[in-house]
Amino acid sequence: MTQIPGTTLLSILANVAGGGGGSLLSTLYGSGTSGAGVSTDPLTALRLATKNRSREVAATAKESQTLRDVTDFRKGVAKAGTIAQALDDPRVLKVLLTANGLADQLPYAALAKKVLLSDPADPKSLVNRLADSRWSAVVSAFQFATKGIDTLRDTAVQTTLADGYAEVAWRRGLEAKTPGLSDALDIRARAKTFTSALQVLGDPVARRVITTALGIPKEIAFQELPTQEKAITTRLDLKRLQDPKFVDGLSQRYLLERQKSASPTDQPSLSFLAVQARSLFV
Repeated sequence: MTQIPGTTLLSILANVAGGGGGSLLSTLYGSGTSGAGVSTDPLTALRLATKNRSREVAATAKESQTLRDVTDFRKGVAKAGTIAQALDDPRVLKVLLTANGLADQLPYAALAKKVLLSDPADPKSLVNRLADSRWSAVVSAFQFATKGIDTLRDTAVQTTLADGYAEVAWRRGLEAKTPGLSDALDIRARAKTFTSALQVLGDPVARRVITTALGIPKEIAFQELPTQEKAITTRLDLKRLQDPKFVDGLSQRYLLERQKSASPTDQPSLSFLAVQARSLFV
C-alpha cells in the first residue's frame, strides 16, 4: 500500500476525530472517546510556546504577583547587611532559587543556605557532596562564599534573576494546560550542558525528560548508580545533546509520552495518532 503523506494523514485523522469515527479510533488505538473531544496537541503547544516565548514572558513579568515578588526580593537584598542575612530572607531565597530552577528546594531553606554559602573550590564542601547537579552550576555562578552579598547587589544580576523568575512563572502556567511542556522547554534551553550520564541522573528535569523519552522505566532509580548510567548511555549518545534538532525531537517524544501516560483512556491527540498510524500505512 502506498504511504500516505503526513499532512494528508493528519487531515484524515482530524475528520475521523471530528465526525462519527470514535469507534474507529477505539479499534485502532484501544481508546475511548470523551465528551471533551481531542485533547490539546502538545506539539502545537510546544511550537506556540517557542514562537511566543519573548512576548509572553514579558507579559508575565508585568503581572502583579511577579512584580510583587521581584520588588520584595530587591528590598530584601537592600536590607541585608551580609549574604547570610540575605539568604535568611524568604523573599530573597524565593526569587533566587526559583529563577535558577530550584523552586522545589524552597521547603529546605536551611539546607539551601548552607549549600549556597559553600565553596565550590573545596572538594569537601557541601555543594560537592550533593547528588543534585543543579546546585553546582548555581553555586559556581554566584560564588557567595568568596564574593558575599556584592553579587546580589549587582543591578545586572538582579535583572537576570527577575527575568528568570518571570520565565519560570510563565512555564508554570503552560504546565497547567500541557503536562510536561515546562520540562520540554527547559531541556531545549539546557541540553548542551549535559555531557555525562551522571549529570543527567543528578538533574530532575533532564532525568525525567531523557528517561521518559528513551522508555527507561522509573524503577531504574532503585538500581545501582552504574546500572542507571548504563541504561542511559546504551540508549543515547550524549554528544547528540549538542544538536538542537536532536534535542527538539527528544523533547517532542517526551511530550507525547507524557500525554499518553497521563490520559491512557482518553482519545489521543492528532500528533500522537499520526506518529502511531505511520506504521499502518505502508
